[in-house]
Amino acid sequence: MASLPSRFSLFAATLGLAGRRRLPCHHAPAAAHTSSGSRGRAETEKPGGPTTMLRHLLLKLRATGPVTVAEYMREALTNPGQGYYTRGGGIGESGDFVTSPEISQIFGELIGIWYISEWIATGKPKAFQLVELGPGRGTLTDDILRVFHQLASLLSKCDVSIHLVEVSPKLSETQALMLTGGKVQSNPEDKSAYMKGVSKTGIPIFWYRDIQDVPPGYSFYLAHEFFDALPIHKFQRTEKGWREVLVDVDPEVPDQLRFVLSPSSTPATENFIQPEERRDHVEVCPEAGVIIQRLACRIEKDGGAALVADYGHDGTKTDTFRGFRNHKLHDVLKAPGTADLTADVDYSYLRKMTQGRTATLGPIKQREFLKNMGIDLRLQVLLQNSRDTQSREQLLQSYDMLMNPEKMGDCFNFFALLPHHRLLHPDKKHKPESKSPVPPVAGFDELLLK
Repeated sequence: MASLPSRFSLFAATLGLAGRRRLPCHHAPAAAHTSSGSRGRAETEKPGGPTTMLRHLLLKLRATGPVTVAEYMREALTNPGQGYYTRGGGIGESGDFVTSPEISQIFGELIGIWYISEWIATGKPKAFQLVELGPGRGTLTDDILRVFHQLASLLSKCDVSIHLVEVSPKLSETQALMLTGGKVQSNPEDKSAYMKGVSKTGIPIFWYRDIQDVPPGYSFYLAHEFFDALPIHKFQRTEKGWREVLVDVDPEVPDQLRFVLSPSSTPATENFIQPEERRDHVEVCPEAGVIIQRLACRIEKDGGAALVADYGHDGTKTDTFRGFRNHKLHDVLKAPGTADLTADVDYSYLRKMTQGRTATLGPIKQREFLKNMGIDLRLQVLLQNSRDTQSREQLLQSYDMLMNPEKMGDCFNFFALLPHHRLLHPDKKHKPESKSPVPPVAGFDELLLK
């Protein structure tokens, strides 16, 4: 599409300022970098030292031998006792990394408008579920809920509910506090949710540990910085063929870890390397493939859409595995459990794993998506309503962080799954005189039907 439908530009411009959260301190955007390993993090100090997780891994490796990078990531991030995310992660200025919703309220507002846009384009169904995978601190959902509240008259006849898929007990507590004020019921008798509550604006919210626990029905799915933290397998092309990259104890430094190559082909090598692969180093995330398949099946059966927003590439990059601690790049094998581990999302793999069940759009660069969504207009409204110089400076710096190609504008991408019929022209057999075009998909200026 060439431009966003005017009604959504108006939505973006007129969203109220009530309930607007504090913007990040002015130093945060200035710390952004542009390498493949950057996430716009600011430098601080945190005490180091051997970790319980490292001792656990050393014992395991000495007993069983090397493990895959995927198994290493799974332990370091989601081990029930010492995993990085299990213990709450480090999102925000005082943590290890900062995400787009934490940088500016505009990001979440435009995501909320995207879902309302799709809801209208598909005929305003009487109910929809908004399902977020890995909601972090709940900031993005909070911004989306504010949009839904501002447009309550539009949604008045629609039954809206929020469904959060979260494995971390600590993060779910943080989300509940932000979204409901802490008024939640643990272990509800009904459904398979482990917690439920009502948002401050009166919308029911449910928490689940797995996407398969979310009830079926017309749903909008959201995965923001979710796929990049799922465990990956790494492979290296050698003279003897493909070998998997493994993690092992360093024999020269017994309390440290190192990467090694498998002596022969592994089951993962046989299953995940494509015959036509041209790269010499490849990262594959099977869990991402499984989740995308589940989303595609649900959308094909029940309708809705999925929006994925993450660092990534379209099957072109090689070694993107990296760690973040205190807003700095961190050695992925050092002090496991204390740092965020991440790898760029391979959108070509996600597209392939839909297996044609849905249409796909993107990946499109964040700056292009947000521009199509009306971010410039929304920024002007916020600037006009700002009462002091510092607020205006924060707004401009946050905008620059999101849109600047040298910061988050180019390395962050948007990708969508939609039902095939959403992108097909109306059937003219029954209405040959009809010339109405397909409603454009907000944010995407190029429709790629795959």
